[in-house]
Amino acid sequence: MAITSANQLELLQTAEAVAREKMIDPGLVVEAMEESLARAAKSRYGAEMDIRVSIDRKTGKATFTRVRTVSGPEDELENYQAQLTVEQAKQYLDDPKPGDVIVRIDRSRISGSSLRASSTSPLSR
Repeated sequence: MAITSANQLELLQTAEAVAREKMIDPGLVVEAMEESLARAAKSRYGAEMDIRVSIDRKTGKATFTRVRTVSGPEDELENYQAQLTVEQAKQYLDDPKPGDVIVRIDRSRISGSSLRASSTSPLSR
């Protein structure tokens, strides 16, 4: 049996408490937490980045994903943070083609206090 960090469980406990208090589905609270963490990551690393966050509903483990799309030549790139050229993509893929997606995953430990310190949640409105 795997041991789950107290910080990870704190995320789920916070979601349950907010859901009970507001009488809403805990899944909605977790989705709002994911959006809030993604906004906080974009605020720290750049709003132009395509950063997605998912929280495991059983363990509370947050997974941060950066998505980049392979585009055409460098002069056609519109967003250098979310796109890369075929040549640049060769370091990640054997035979990259325009439209291919490169996903970089970072599994991190996030505490409930980090979440509370991040940007405003839609649930608080």
